[in-house]
Amino acid sequence: MSTSPSGLAALYRPALGLLTDLYQLTMAAGYHAAGLGNHEAVFHLYFRKAPFGGSYAVTAGQETALEFLEGLRFASEDLDFLATLTGNDGKPLFTEDFLAMLGGLSFQADVDGIPEGRVALPHEPILRLQGPLIQLQLVETALLAILNFQTLIATKAARVKLAAAGRTVLEFGLRRAQGIDGGLSASRAAWVGGVDATSNVLAGRLFGIPVRGTHAHSWVLSFDREVEAFETYAAALPNNCTFLVDTYDTVTGVQRAAAVGQSLRARGFEMAGVRLDSGDLADLSRKARALLDAAGEPQAKVVASNDLDEQRVAALVAAGAPIDVFGVGTRLVTGGDQSALGGVYKLAAIRAPGGPWRDRVKKSEEPAKISLPGPLGVRRQVVDGQFVGDILYNVGRPLSSAGPVDRLGRPVDLEPGAGEELLVPLLRGGARVEPAEGLSAARGRAAADLASLPAAVRRLEQPAPTPMGLDRGLYDETQRLLAIGGGAS
Repeated sequence: MSTSPSGLAALYRPALGLLTDLYQLTMAAGYHAAGLGNHEAVFHLYFRKAPFGGSYAVTAGQETALEFLEGLRFASEDLDFLATLTGNDGKPLFTEDFLAMLGGLSFQADVDGIPEGRVALPHEPILRLQGPLIQLQLVETALLAILNFQTLIATKAARVKLAAAGRTVLEFGLRRAQGIDGGLSASRAAWVGGVDATSNVLAGRLFGIPVRGTHAHSWVLSFDREVEAFETYAAALPNNCTFLVDTYDTVTGVQRAAAVGQSLRARGFEMAGVRLDSGDLADLSRKARALLDAAGEPQAKVVASNDLDEQRVAALVAAGAPIDVFGVGTRLVTGGDQSALGGVYKLAAIRAPGGPWRDRVKKSEEPAKISLPGPLGVRRQVVDGQFVGDILYNVGRPLSSAGPVDRLGRPVDLEPGAGEELLVPLLRGGARVEPAEGLSAARGRAAADLASLPAAVRRLEQPAPTPMGLDRGLYDETQRLLAIGGGAS
């Protein structure tokens, strides 16, 4: 198992400074030329809308992001490449002075964040970064790429696991994932979100995730008779026999698998199960269960796959299908009906060295796109183990005793100022506050947070949004800045 819960160091070259969009570098060059590079800034990374028509997301990718930030640097070959870039006039895009600054750059900022695996609501900062403006600008693209995808997949996995109602869920989407990194990141995030194992062997080594798998249709097709395929596999791997039974006729395949299961028992082994990968899964699972029980194989599991997602899993559970294990691939590791989370990274405050903070707000005709000013914190209110709601506030200002309001100024039924502080210190001056933890901790947090959600949310119904309010002082400051143009003078 990798000592890194994120896997970056085991997979990629040490220097990832160029993992960014060009405009981050051109802005950094502009800050440098204008003498603004060492101005201190606050940025927030958050999402505006919960994915999959829900009201929350399960955060994932923070550990990967921290490893990226700790290792941020530009290697000599990176600088050589940047020196070849030209502007519209054919002359060098970047000055030698700017490239020299990049060559000596390392991440020195402070980072606070919601711990990996926790439930988050729209507009809450998953990460809050404070430090030199140039550094925080340069890391925007990579942080969004890491956290947007992993949070999306962790949320999808949580929804599938909730829909499975206690049954086992296996992730096996590597062959349909968006490239090698997409497959590894998806396996990692799906484990945080609650799946029980993966088919992705490299993810198993890197992240300590249990790996599962037996054989494919090609194994069966390699033999003249289906039963011969099952018998040969059982002879080779008697302790790993879940037979794929739909290569020809599913019911006949189950009968043949059950017969091989009896011969396995005579050798001191037990058949693990059968896998259904096509057809009417509810009907076929009932037939398979009856055949297995009649053959004296009550321990054999019925595994179902074939383009499953949370909606299809929930329908099978509601129909009473005797399925013990759901194998979920494409629709999990790609996000299925939603291709991206849509997280954003916004400047909230800036100050010159030794100067006062100047809060900033992005204005928009769309209320959801209006950003919030100043360094933000989140207070979570939980009563008797049940999630009640969150309050956003400005950590640099006293909490208001007045009741919180929503983004349109309407009262929200939450206790002013109360609750657990959701964001915790992650980096100080670019260094870890606590050692990196294994994924099991994040997975445990996700399970606990999901269990605290209202029952309607856990049932994947479409409830009213989970309560989230703004501290009255934060709301008032936002309105003041909007009235004067977002903080610009």
